Formats: sequence, structure tokens, C-alpha cells
Amino acid sequence: MAQEDFLPLNGTDFVEFWVGNAKQVAHYYQTAFGFQPLAYAGLETGVKDRTSYVLRQDKITFIFTTSLVPDTEISQHCNKHGDGVKYVALWVDDATKSYEETVKRGAKSYMKPTTEKDENGEVVMSGIHTYGETIHLFVERKNYKGIFLPGFVKWDPLYKPVDVGLKYVDHMVGNVGWNEMNVWAKFYADVMGFKQLISFDDKDISTEYTALMSKVMANSNMRIKFPINEPAVGKKKSQIEEYIDFYQGPGVQHVAMATDNIVKTVTALRNRGVEFLKVPMTYYSTVLERVGEIDEELAPLAELGILIDRDDEGYLLQIFTKPVEDRPTVFYEIIQRKGAKSFGKGNFKALFESIELEQESRGTL
Repeated sequence: MAQEDFLPLNGTDFVEFWVGNAKQVAHYYQTAFGFQPLAYAGLETGVKDRTSYVLRQDKITFIFTTSLVPDTEISQHCNKHGDGVKYVALWVDDATKSYEETVKRGAKSYMKPTTEKDENGEVVMSGIHTYGETIHLFVERKNYKGIFLPGFVKWDPLYKPVDVGLKYVDHMVGNVGWNEMNVWAKFYADVMGFKQLISFDDKDISTEYTALMSKVMANSNMRIKFPINEPAVGKKKSQIEEYIDFYQGPGVQHVAMATDNIVKTVTALRNRGVEFLKVPMTYYSTVLERVGEIDEELAPLAELGILIDRDDEGYLLQIFTKPVEDRPTVFYEIIQRKGAKSFGKGNFKALFESIELEQESRGTL
């Protein structure tokens, strides 16, 4: 008999970034990534210490929050880390049970179950600490009919660039410090009931200069997938070390967002100013020998720099943006799955060599 899932998760509810200037960041995500304005909280809604803009594209919801006053937890977080992910919120049917089940298994409490109400109903939220200063919130919204959460009002500006076809969060990657990958993989297994989907070591993910290790943890219905990366010893500084140096500790490295048409999505993103890592054209001269037949024409994929990989269940197409901030920390992956459940192992070497070229230009390799 299958073991009952003590932490059923319906999906990613939202990802909240703490940033230096939410108004301008929100404009960037509308303009560059095609996110649509959804909700707002700030001075006009009675909030005196912060401003939050909520944007949505299909099932992806991002919040950008800025402190309005110095020396708050938000402003200190931004000062230390730069703009980064604070909350990875998970949509649950029972936020109280989710909290109790994880805390009794060893999670450190961040927020006890709290009910917030307005005229549209109520939302129950609770939270636990994870790696670095990253928090998992459990959000129960079955008794809520409002635009987003209590305290937020509809945000409906005139400016609404069209979306680019992003659908949902495919996975979110956490970078942790030396020898911490197994600690956090065990945390997700023991505390949240996740299973290890796949692991990569430095033989899988290495170039002449740099290496890393990774384990992919997933919940039972596979809606939540968290790869956990740690640095591995190499001749030079890896992208994981670079991230940890500039982020000043562990944190969310990238959010992978799914699309049904990666060529169309990436073309739109490029036209809006999003910059992507480029792999050498030599990658495309042998890729089909490795991955076999695909539905897409190779030329547009090569022109855009889209990578291809195959596993036992199908293939995937993926591409990575350059960091979207001044610190070389947060970036995005755009992914289209054609049956594949994996994470592009066959692309790691080409991808890492292109990242190393970027690091070299920054003087951080």
C-alpha cells in the first residue's frame, strides 16, 4: 500500500522577491518577461513600511516587495543579498496541518498558522525556514475569493505588454555551501517527504575549470521540484561559488519557467531585451546524433542558443538567461518538455563553458 503523503502540495502559490525598488522591478518584469499586473499593497492600502507589486503570467505569480524605511528586515536583506527570493510559497489545502507535520519532523518554525481576513474571505498561512534566509510559506486559500491575498487591491495600470507564453514554475534551484547539499536533500526528504529524483556529481557536471554537485528533490505528485546545488573542487571558481560570494550565502539561484513553444517565447524575450547565455555553434553539429529525432527544426534552435537533451521518456528544450541583476546571482531558465522528466544532464558541459566565459568577462572565474 502506498504511504500517505503527509504534506500534499497543489503547486507553487507564489515566489516573493525582496528588492531595492519594487516599482521599477515590476516594470522590468512586465516589459521584459510579459508578466501581467495583478495586485498591489502599499501606502495607499494602509501599509506604512513596505510596498508590494504582484504580477502573474498563467500559473506563475511573482511578488516584488520593497522596504519604505531603513533598517527593516527587508532593507537589511537587500543590503546583504541584493535583490533575491525570500519566500517560496506552496499552495496547500491545510496550512495548519502542513506546518504541524513539518515542524514535528524537525523544521524550524518561521510563522505559526495565521489567518488573514477581508471582505473576500480568509487565507491561512504558515511558514518554515529552509537554506540560507529562504522561507517556505504554506498558503491555504480555499475560503478566499479575492484578487490575491487580504490587504491587496487590484492593480490595473494602463501599461500592459502582452505575455510571452510562460506557463508555470517547472522547478526552482537552491545553491548551498560546501558540503551542504546532502544536509538539505535530507531536510526535504525527512521534513517534507520529498524523494530524490536524480543526482549529479562532479563527473557529470564539470569542465576543465569548474564543477558542482546537484540533487533533485521532488514531492510525490512532482509539482514541486527543488534541485539543490553545492560547489565541487575545480581549478577555478565555479558559478555556485560566485553566486554564494555575491549573494552572501545560500539562496534561490534560478526559477525555471515552462512554455509550450520555446522558440516563440525566447524570440519574444530576446526582442524585449532579455539576454541569454550562448553556446558555441559546434554544439549543434553533433547534438542530433546524441538526442535523436526531434519535432523542431534545428536552425531556429541554434540561432537562439536553445539546448536539447533526451531521457528515457522524451526530450526537453532549455535555455538560460544571463543574471537579471547587477550581482551575478538570480537568473531564469526557460524550458519546454516533450516528455522528458530530467534536467538536461547532456547539456551541462556546453552550458558551463558558456557560463565560464561570462565569469571570465566579470573577472570572477
